[in-house]
Amino acid sequence: MTTEGRGLHTHVLDTLGLAITAGEYPEGGVVRTDEIAQRFDVSRTVVREVVRVLESMHLVESRRRVGVTVRPADEWNVYDPRVIRWRLAGSDRPRQLRSLTTLRSAVEPVAAGLAARHATPEQCAALTEQALGMVATSRGGRLADYLVHDIAFHRVVLNASGNEMFARLGDVVAEVLTGRTRHQVMFEDPDPAAVTLHVGVAEAIRAGDAARAEELTREIAVGALQELDVLAP
Repeated sequence: MTTEGRGLHTHVLDTLGLAITAGEYPEGGVVRTDEIAQRFDVSRTVVREVVRVLESMHLVESRRRVGVTVRPADEWNVYDPRVIRWRLAGSDRPRQLRSLTTLRSAVEPVAAGLAARHATPEQCAALTEQALGMVATSRGGRLADYLVHDIAFHRVVLNASGNEMFARLGDVVAEVLTGRTRHQVMFEDPDPAAVTLHVGVAEAIRAGDAARAEELTREIAVGALQELDVLAP
């Protein structure tokens, strides 16, 4: 597929994904591929490829003589980063953010405790580097720069846990953090207490203090939920 073709594919996929997750196509509703091809002025091949991707996310299913229909929301692959991105872009954003942040609060403290036991010297160094990067970019409205370090920090914690299931949640966490920044569900500057807690987590993991690493990470999660009470009630 050419660069132009990939761009068209992505545009159609994002538009349909956003529409489906926003409820513009209700459960059981039919997505007419001929109308999609005409609307976006793309080939049926592009539409078929888009439908295949949506099927892989369990958003739609294709049935002979029925066509492409929208599946119930409780069947969607809600862990797919693109589905998360689309849902965060919709009107249900506050509920989605709370649901995802609650998931993080259940997983990340445990992951941090495991990381204190299993992190390599290289991973400890990476955590310190990213935590200091968060400190350096936490003032002056530099949220985009801060986000880079924040995502990297949490990816390292999940990977350093040694649990491959936790590690696979790195993309989920990245989408949550990105969505908060992109949709301005963040203060102009990050909470100083939260920044300090990240530094503390890096230090606890480096010291092998599992209880401390878990406790501080739980404080980060609680703070994130409290922020949502203010910014996305």
